[in-house]
Amino acid sequence: MLKQRLITALILLPLALYCVFGLALEWFTLVISVVMLGAAWEWSPIIGLQRPYSRALYTFSVAVLLAALQWWVPVEQIWQEHSLHPIYFWTLIAGGAWWVVATLMVLNYPNSRRMWARTRSIAGVFGYLILVPAAAGMFAVRSLNYAEDPLFGGFVLLFILLLVWAADVGAYFAGVRYGRNKLMPAVSPGKTMEGLMGGIALAFVVMMVVAQWVQVPAAQYSGYYFTGLLTVVVSVFGDLTESMFKRCAGVKDSGKLLPGHGGLLDRIDSLTAALPVFTLAYLWLLA
Repeated sequence: MLKQRLITALILLPLALYCVFGLALEWFTLVISVVMLGAAWEWSPIIGLQRPYSRALYTFSVAVLLAALQWWVPVEQIWQEHSLHPIYFWTLIAGGAWWVVATLMVLNYPNSRRMWARTRSIAGVFGYLILVPAAAGMFAVRSLNYAEDPLFGGFVLLFILLLVWAADVGAYFAGVRYGRNKLMPAVSPGKTMEGLMGGIALAFVVMMVVAQWVQVPAAQYSGYYFTGLLTVVVSVFGDLTESMFKRCAGVKDSGKLLPGHGGLLDRIDSLTAALPVFTLAYLWLLA
């Protein structure tokens, strides 16, 4: 399994970097939208939509929302001075509010499953709140200071990716080596407190290296480290939230597209939480 994960990661890494740094904003948003639609297709059976027609209809509904977002607010208008366009701002607020609710649901599982287990429409709305704000966060981050420096947003997005990857890698190896105490056994039996600490520790190392590399001003240290640590912790609950829904649906992976990683949704579950939360924290603490 580890070998498969490494091979897949080595293939995906250059593709991800090319999308972040090599594509114009319009093409970048198109590629990310396609990824989100793939994730929506994988989400649909988790909420009980098994027939291809039903899955396609749900995926199409996500496509409509993403298209409407990009039609109403072209990428060059996402940022207005140092603030977000109101449509993007409230989309991200909705995403941030969802992840507060999702965290409480994970902490109260299995009692919290009563909220959605019998009603597909509620879980379908959850999917919108997971995918659309995540896409909005991705677009907003990539378009940061684009007129002055087209690569600035790409490096900020790379920073988010590094934090999430560090948290994942640190949790995996610390969990394998030192894992004894289960983190949330009812949701994800494989995750441990030691793994969580290892993931946070490695992510913190990444933050320190980046802070020295780009020379983050001392006056911004508190906002910088708070934003980074909040992003890491929320990314863990993004992973746990998908695990919670998959456990209710009786599935191990959301798909089989990526050997060793499962489906698209399995690979971006942490990012779906990290992106809107990071963007809001950046707006309030660092912009």
